[in-house]
Amino acid sequence: MSELLRIDNLSKTFSINAGGFFSKPLKLKALQDISFSVQRGETLGIVGESGCGKSTLGRCILQLLKPDEGRVLWMGTDLNRVPGEEMRKRRKDLQIIFQDPLASLNPRMTVGEIVADPLKTLMPELNREQRRQRVMEMMEAVGLQPEMINRYPHEFSGGQAQRIGIARALITEPKLIVCDEPVSALDVSIQAQILNLLSELKDQFGLTLIFISHNLSVVRHVSDRILVLYLGRMVELSSGDELYDDPKHPYTKALLTAVPIPDPKRARQRSIDALTGEIPSPINPPSGCTFRTRCRYATERCAEIRPPLELVSEGRQVACIRWREIDAAPGMEASTAA
Repeated sequence: MSELLRIDNLSKTFSINAGGFFSKPLKLKALQDISFSVQRGETLGIVGESGCGKSTLGRCILQLLKPDEGRVLWMGTDLNRVPGEEMRKRRKDLQIIFQDPLASLNPRMTVGEIVADPLKTLMPELNREQRRQRVMEMMEAVGLQPEMINRYPHEFSGGQAQRIGIARALITEPKLIVCDEPVSALDVSIQAQILNLLSELKDQFGLTLIFISHNLSVVRHVSDRILVLYLGRMVELSSGDELYDDPKHPYTKALLTAVPIPDPKRARQRSIDALTGEIPSPINPPSGCTFRTRCRYATERCAEIRPPLELVSEGRQVACIRWREIDAAPGMEASTAA
């Protein structure tokens, strides 16, 4: 596989005016020093708790938000330096599926108009009949009946509405789709249908996906590799199988502990690394390792050293100064509370 996307040292900070009109704005560090690549045809899962920067990262990749630092290299071109009109043309290849299916659809437009809207903007050379034909074909591809083309969003269930959103994202035949928690608002049975649909469409259209979710069990179903974020920083990057079979970072272990196991006997036997406490404020993050305030393995050194991403094996990275000790003695406890 060839490299389609590369992120180099990407950072994003927001100014928050939390103390009134005359107060000095506070700096919220949403992303810090994020670096990874995405290969053509793969699915990269991005996981973490709410507020860890997953959606911000997806929007920076699509240039819906401009990063403060770093590069977003799309097939070798730094999108941060692409002028507005040229970026508009490139949006044909870069699309997004949103979290809330009904909220992402214009209630005053028919399904046909919603799905065809990107064609009007990004492929103006198509005439009305050509647009209609492509809409009909795409509706069939996502499992919707073509005769639904003149209905409005409120006439559809949540799962059907998400299929409309998927059709809209696919209509321009993009190379990359960012799926921003596309099943979190759906029932479990409908989630499985949408995940299976995305897998089928990926193979059918040769898509590359970035799949964002807080649910590791969902991400495992669709992802080739998984990136774990905590408080705007990368803590682990690994293939899906390695991450689930042998997690290295204490935060990843804790997230996996929260994944339900249907077998009660196995559930009782697995080790418990449950998360404790609240996620710290990104306005005033902890010194050193940002996860140390919730980590059962943390020591005083963890407050002093900001762990760099360390290569564990080919294609696998972890940001923890104690991962080798934890690996060697899985039942160890922290010697000193941080």
